[in-house]
Amino acid sequence: MAVSIRLKRGGRKKRPFYRIVASEGSSPRDGRFIEILGVYQPIFEPAVVEIKEDRMKHYLKNGARVSPTVKTLCQKQGIEVPNACCQKKKTHAKKKKKD
Repeated sequence: MAVSIRLKRGGRKKRPFYRIVASEGSSPRDGRFIEILGVYQPIFEPAVVEIKEDRMKHYLKNGARVSPTVKTLCQKQGIEVPNACCQKKKTHAKKKKKD
Protein backbone atom coordinates (compact mmCIF):
# COMPACT_ATOMS: atom_id res chain seq x y z
CA MET A 1 0.00 0.00 0.00
CA ALA A 2 1.18 3.52 -0.72
CA VAL A 3 2.34 5.97 1.92
CA SER A 4 0.16 9.04 2.28
CA ILE A 5 0.95 12.36 3.96
CA ARG A 6 -2.09 13.75 5.73
CA LEU A 7 -3.40 15.45 8.87
CA LYS A 8 -4.01 13.63 12.15
CA ARG A 9 -6.41 15.48 14.48
CA GLY A 10 -5.69 16.05 18.15
CA GLY A 11 -6.97 18.36 20.86
CA ARG A 12 -10.32 18.61 22.52
CA LYS A 13 -13.73 19.64 21.27
CA LYS A 14 -13.62 22.94 19.31
CA ARG A 15 -9.85 23.31 20.05
CA PRO A 16 -8.20 21.27 17.29
CA PHE A 17 -4.57 20.91 16.40
CA TYR A 18 -3.20 18.67 13.69
CA ARG A 19 -0.07 16.66 13.18
CA ILE A 20 1.20 16.24 9.65
CA VAL A 21 2.02 12.54 9.45
CA ALA A 22 3.24 9.95 6.99
CA SER A 23 1.01 6.88 7.23
CA GLU A 24 -0.10 3.84 5.31
CA GLY A 25 -2.93 4.69 2.95
CA SER A 26 -5.18 2.04 4.48
CA SER A 27 -4.86 3.20 8.10
CA PRO A 28 -7.63 5.40 9.60
CA ARG A 29 -7.31 9.19 9.92
CA ASP A 30 -6.30 9.18 13.59
CA GLY A 31 -4.78 5.70 13.51
CA ARG A 32 -1.28 4.34 13.19
CA PHE A 33 1.37 6.42 11.44
CA ILE A 34 4.98 6.02 10.34
CA GLU A 35 6.44 9.41 11.26
CA ILE A 36 5.39 12.89 12.40
CA LEU A 37 6.44 15.42 9.75
CA GLY A 38 5.06 18.60 11.29
CA VAL A 39 2.37 20.44 13.21
CA TYR A 40 -0.54 22.67 12.15
CA GLN A 41 -2.36 24.76 14.77
CA PRO A 42 -5.24 26.69 13.17
CA ILE A 43 -6.48 28.19 16.47
CA PHE A 44 -3.71 30.77 16.73
CA GLU A 45 -3.69 34.05 14.79
CA PRO A 46 -1.86 33.65 12.45
CA ALA A 47 -2.07 29.86 12.21
CA VAL A 48 1.12 28.01 13.22
CA VAL A 49 2.61 25.64 10.65
CA GLU A 50 5.87 23.78 11.32
CA ILE A 51 7.09 21.22 8.78
CA LYS A 52 10.28 19.13 8.76
CA GLU A 53 11.28 20.06 5.24
CA ASP A 54 14.00 17.44 4.79
CA ARG A 55 11.73 14.54 5.83
CA MET A 56 8.85 15.88 3.70
CA LYS A 57 11.12 15.97 0.63
CA HIS A 58 12.32 12.44 1.43
CA TYR A 59 8.77 11.05 1.35
CA LEU A 60 7.84 13.04 -1.75
CA LYS A 61 10.92 11.75 -3.55
CA ASN A 62 9.91 8.17 -2.69
CA GLY A 63 6.38 8.62 -4.12
CA ALA A 64 4.18 9.43 -1.12
CA ARG A 65 0.70 10.79 -1.89
CA VAL A 66 -0.23 14.13 -0.34
CA SER A 67 -3.70 15.24 0.78
CA PRO A 68 -4.99 18.53 -0.71
CA THR A 69 -4.86 20.33 2.67
CA VAL A 70 -1.25 19.29 3.33
CA LYS A 71 -0.33 20.37 -0.21
CA THR A 72 -1.72 23.86 0.52
CA LEU A 73 0.17 24.07 3.82
CA CYS A 74 3.41 23.00 2.11
CA GLN A 75 3.01 25.60 -0.61
CA LYS A 76 2.54 28.32 2.02
CA GLN A 77 5.81 27.18 3.61
CA GLY A 78 7.59 27.23 0.23
CA ILE A 79 7.89 23.46 -0.21
CA GLU A 80 7.34 22.35 -3.81
CA VAL A 81 4.84 19.48 -4.14
CA PRO A 82 4.50 17.90 -7.60
CA ASN A 83 0.95 17.49 -8.93
CA ALA A 84 1.54 13.77 -9.51
CA CYS A 85 1.84 13.25 -5.74
CA CYS A 86 -1.52 14.82 -4.86
CA GLN A 87 -4.68 12.95 -4.00
CA LYS A 88 -7.84 14.12 -5.68
CA LYS A 89 -10.63 15.61 -3.62
CA LYS A 90 -13.62 13.33 -3.28
CA THR A 91 -16.68 14.66 -5.02
CA HIS A 92 -20.22 13.53 -4.51
CA ALA A 93 -22.21 12.69 -7.60
CA LYS A 94 -25.38 14.71 -7.96
CA LYS A 95 -28.60 12.83 -8.43
CA LYS A 96 -30.41 13.42 -11.69
CA LYS A 97 -33.93 14.77 -11.43
CA LYS A 98 -36.67 12.88 -13.21
CA ASP A 99 -39.19 14.93 -15.13
